[in-house]
Amino acid sequence: MEYRINAIWDGDARVWIASSDDIPGLTLESGSLDALIERVRAAVPELLHLNGGEAEPVPLFFTSERHDWVAV
Repeated sequence: MEYRINAIWDGDARVWIASSDDIPGLTLESGSLDALIERVRAAVPELLHLNGGEAEPVPLFFTSERHDWVAV
């Protein structure tokens, strides 16, 4: 199974927020996308274990979304 992680930029809070429909309990935030990915990679094994899931390496698929405005 491939686990999908969604990363969305919150411009008001100035942080990336990660969540996943595939991994119950996954909600993390960080100031950079790279740091967020590392936090997710560290948290997923424990969350999967707590949810009775995988005990071996699993594939993670990250999608990110950020909306910005520019002056013209």
